[in-house]
Amino acid sequence: MTKYFTPDEVEALIPRLRELIGPLVDLHREVLRLRADLAGEQRRIMLSGGGTLDRDAWRARSRRIEELTRDIQEGIGAITALGGVPKDLAIGLVDFPHLMDGREVNLCWRFGETSVGFWH
Repeated sequence: MTKYFTPDEVEALIPRLRELIGPLVDLHREVLRLRADLAGEQRRIMLSGGGTLDRDAWRARSRRIEELTRDIQEGIGAITALGGVPKDLAIGLVDFPHLMDGREVNLCWRFGETSVGFWH
């Protein structure tokens, strides 16, 4: 059964959401950077027709991505447990189900906002 939130209920969660989503935005950014590093290394090797790979550095980056991904999943789980639906970790966007005139919509909160001002 879906729990529907009022804007006031979502706004009461904002302090906790800030604690959760802020680090997730940073973790997500780091994962993207590490993936770009790995893709750049693959491209370098491909364009040079082969080459040596620093296997230790590759493994370290890959392990770090796995660790960060676990941390991200844990944070997403905490937000989901509050009733939110993380939508975009790059900007810290979280939706909350809401009933408006008998129709289901989503109240949107974005990291940095002090209130819920949008829905879709």
